[in-house]
Amino acid sequence: MPSQTYTHDVIVIGAGAAGLTAAGGCALFGLKVALVERGAFGGECLNNGCVPSKALIAAARRAYEAKRGARFGVSVEGARVDWAGVREHVEASIATIAPHDDPKRFEEMGCEVFRGEARLTGPREVEVAGQRLAAPRIVLALGSEPALPPIEGLAAVPCLTNENLFQLDRLPEHLIVLGGGAVGMEMAQAFCRLGAAVTLIERGEILSRDDRESAAMAKAALEADGVRFVSGTAVRATGGEGAVALTLEGGTVIEGSHVLVATGRKARGQGMGLEELGVQFGANGIAVDDRRRTSLKHIYAIGDCREGPRLTHVAGYEGSNVALEISLGVPTKVDWTALPWCTYTAPEVGQVGLTEAEARAKFGDKVRIVREEFSHNDRAVTEGAVEGQLKLVMKGRKLVGASVCGEGAGDMLLPLAQTISGKAGTFALGSAIIAYPTRGEITKAGAFAAWEPLVFSTPVKRIARALAALRRRFG
Repeated sequence: MPSQTYTHDVIVIGAGAAGLTAAGGCALFGLKVALVERGAFGGECLNNGCVPSKALIAAARRAYEAKRGARFGVSVEGARVDWAGVREHVEASIATIAPHDDPKRFEEMGCEVFRGEARLTGPREVEVAGQRLAAPRIVLALGSEPALPPIEGLAAVPCLTNENLFQLDRLPEHLIVLGGGAVGMEMAQAFCRLGAAVTLIERGEILSRDDRESAAMAKAALEADGVRFVSGTAVRATGGEGAVALTLEGGTVIEGSHVLVATGRKARGQGMGLEELGVQFGANGIAVDDRRRTSLKHIYAIGDCREGPRLTHVAGYEGSNVALEISLGVPTKVDWTALPWCTYTAPEVGQVGLTEAEARAKFGDKVRIVREEFSHNDRAVTEGAVEGQLKLVMKGRKLVGASVCGEGAGDMLLPLAQTISGKAGTFALGSAIIAYPTRGEITKAGAFAAWEPLVFSTPVKRIARALAALRRRFG
């Protein structure tokens, strides 16, 4: 296609975390950008994912603390949950953050915004609401949507997913949660703390991608809160509004007022002309290489629509990479060596790099584990939040993974990610000056513990004793 027929330098389809980062980055570099979105700007994270779920978790924590009774010499009387007020807090959180993702902000950066369904009508052409756009580079940031598991009758039952969960007009009496991943665990605990009866059904492992010790701590905490766990596979769903039932293999029936499906997500991208152009798909998403290029190298796929990890910070990272590559011609391969994530239960479950099981499968008996308990941290003691641990997964002196379970675990991942990626070292981390009292001292203590056997080894002690002897003799 001759260059004069192009309307833009790059077309970005999708205005979630991935698309906004890519479009904004390219525009700030001076490229002419077309940004296409059919729905609300901000994508899943802002509108029905990270932001509303964390706002709900905050409300649930408030309710939990109020109902715990006297602590630290302070008691709270007459605590109650006002669901309308909880909804108001969730909606206010979205509204406060929404201006960061507002279309006008991206227009001010230099993006030209198009609203409507996008369809690729050629290798470098996109049609939106009857308008033809063309560019030498196209970025697909299409996102994902909830995937309903193959359970008989489930499609006919009024199901909740993250797309309608936060619009509930009343607190469920008994919420059945299908799925023990991050979303299922977070929402199970939040609704339980807000006053609903909650049953969580999981056929496999709870928090299956996390460290097994951390997952067990989180499950125990939810059970203590009142969440009922059922191991099994649902095979049939029946019921209607306000009364649903799930039948498990073996005949057990779980009845509740609502069912939340949190069993995974499926990538978007079907039916918009990609297949006709020869863009290849994988098992669950558009197939891409390390540079996020599809089988048509001038078309990129980033965020939830491609195969790979589905996290908001991953989407932003990929958006930045693609903006650099398209704008400056710098090849930018993704690197998941130090990929962090966190499940915001109480306690939080944070992970970066390899879990212990993954490391042992990869490195065998070369793996060494270093633990630091939260109960040894003064800040944790003063706040009465001593449950949890930091686990460092070492290969020799190199940190290859870390698992943190406890209050504020997610906020402790940054120095660990920097260390795993080689931007810092465990010795430097262990000798750093950390503000007291903070939970950051847990990370420092763990890193120091990794070096302690060498620092205080017999050869080093001999050196210290020899120096002491010289001082006694010569002053």
